[in-house]
Parts: sequence; structure tokens; C-alpha cells
Amino acid sequence: MEKQVVVVTGGAGYIGSHTVVALHLAGYTPVIIDNFSNSKPDVLKGIAEIIGEKPQLFELDCRSKSDMQQALENCAAIGEIAGIIHFAAYKAVGESTEKPLDYFENNIGSTASLLGAMSELGVSNLVFSSSCTVYGQPEESPVDELAPILPAESPYGYTKQACERLITDSFNSSMSLSACLLRYFNPIGAHQSAAIGELPIGHPNNLIPYLTQATAGLRGPLTVFGNDYPTDDGTCIRDYIHVMDLARAHVAAIKWLQSNEPSCEAFNLGTGQGKSVSEVIAAFEKANGISVPYAFGPRRAGDVVSIFANAEKAHQNLGWKCELSLEEALRDAWKWQQKLSKA
Repeated sequence: MEKQVVVVTGGAGYIGSHTVVALHLAGYTPVIIDNFSNSKPDVLKGIAEIIGEKPQLFELDCRSKSDMQQALENCAAIGEIAGIIHFAAYKAVGESTEKPLDYFENNIGSTASLLGAMSELGVSNLVFSSSCTVYGQPEESPVDELAPILPAESPYGYTKQACERLITDSFNSSMSLSACLLRYFNPIGAHQSAAIGELPIGHPNNLIPYLTQATAGLRGPLTVFGNDYPTDDGTCIRDYIHVMDLARAHVAAIKWLQSNEPSCEAFNLGTGQGKSVSEVIAAFEKANGISVPYAFGPRRAGDVVSIFANAEKAHQNLGWKCELSLEEALRDAWKWQQKLSKA
């Protein structure tokens, strides 16, 4: 039987690396495309430790259509391309408000190049790494896929809206395309083995890696951005999902694309439960038996007050739902940090 290849752009990144593991366990042959602009080559060793072999890699910048096309041709020589999962993007809300041009060029440009290369090679199935930020500041939560797409609160959020529009317009054109737009809420945690996990380059922009680094004494106290929001404890509310649950959703999306008529569908991926930043800190302390040093600071530009998922559509169509708890994710995140601190 010919190998079923799944191309994973940004496959050395946080969510990408965990998805490579999930794809391998599901019987696919994952092939990574990455230029390590926001990841490290050592991640490949961690993946190999889990799956028993080093994943195949093409090192290139996804903004180059010609390089992408050549890479897809090479992947097609390995086996049948079952689909492409497109992670490669800059992803920090705060950073995007400081570097909007970089986010527009990289996130939108790479998606346009990928779609062009797919069209040239006749590759149809695409899973796009989107975000709940496409909903802007929602009028109510939980948010389902029929919620209005409101003005983005950050350049990062806008790039995800723009990429979704680009993919949808391509689907509605003469291009042969079938796509899943996966709108993540907040992925956290690490693989249970602690062989791979979140590895931010430089200053962490997401809550959990900053929290774990602060707790490990590698940084000063965690800054909680704002405690005067209109929530029960004044801190922002998000939907935190274990990264391995998220990885499994990508496998489910590839299978769904392979077994259904061409379509372009959006799916929320989350637990359906909102947790405030203060609640997450308390849960981390309880799960790991350690205190988190933190202090409240001013609000951060681009942050929405509260957003969490209605993920019923993914459950009904993809046969997917979260299986791992917030506490398990926080234990795995701390286990990963402890390994990094010993390295």
C-alpha cells in the first residue's frame, strides 16, 4: 500500500510537532516543512524519541511559491499526499501589534504561496491552523461557528481572518480544493513523555510558558495583564485545550477531508469551558504543589475580555472531542519545563 503523506508546514513548532506525532500514530507519513524561524532543529530529536524515527524534513520558507512547489513534488515522490496541514505563521497577539507588517507578510504571504503551489501540483486537501481570534470580541460565549466575524482585535487576528477568506475564496473559485479551517482556542501542555513541548524563542508571549519559566525561577514574576476586566475575578477568560487533544483534531480533519465531498468548513476546537487567568494560576498550583510568583499589570493591547468554545460541530462531524483535563495539561507543561531546566 502506498504511503499516505501528510505535509506539515511549521511542523517543528509547538502544535506542529505534536501533530506530527499524532499523524505517525494514526498511520500517516508526516513530512515537515519548516525554516526554524520560530522553532529549533532539536525538536526533531524529541519527535524521533517518541515515534522511533526521525521525521522527514524540507527546510524552506513557505513564502516562496517555487520552493513550496518543489517541496510538494518531493513529497509526492514519497507517497500519495493525503493532505497538507498549514501551521507556519507568526502567532503572538502582543507582538503583532508591534510588528504588523511582519505578520501580514508572513502569515498571509505564506498561505497564498501554499495555495498557489497546491493548485500547480493538484493537491486538494488543506487543514488550516486558524484561531478563535477571528471572532474578535464576541458578543457572547460559548462561541459557535455561526458567530459573526467581528473586527479583529489585533493584526494577528486579522491575518487569520484574511487567510480564512483567501482559502474560502479559492474554494469558491475554479481551484480544486477542500479545506478545514480549525479555529483553536488556547493550546497548552506538552507531550506526556516530556520529549516535546512549547519552546518559545526569546520572551514568551503566551501565558503558560511564561508561568512555568517564572515558577522555575528563570524569569521574574508572571505579569497578569489586567485585573479590571468585567469578569468575576477581573482577569481575562479563555478556553485552554491540551495540545495533544488539539493534535488529534488535525488527524480527524485529514480523515474527514479524505472521506467527504469537497467543502470548506470551519470547526471550533476547545473544551467548551472558560477559565480566567487567575483560575489557571490556581489550578497550576494545585496540580503541581508549587506556588506561582505573579503580579498584576496593565491591560495588553489586542486582548479580548472573554472567549471560549462551543465545539459541538467538531464532535458531530469530525468525531473529535477533548479527552484531557486542564490539570493534566498543566502537569505536563510543568514536567516539560522541569526537563528544560535540567538541560
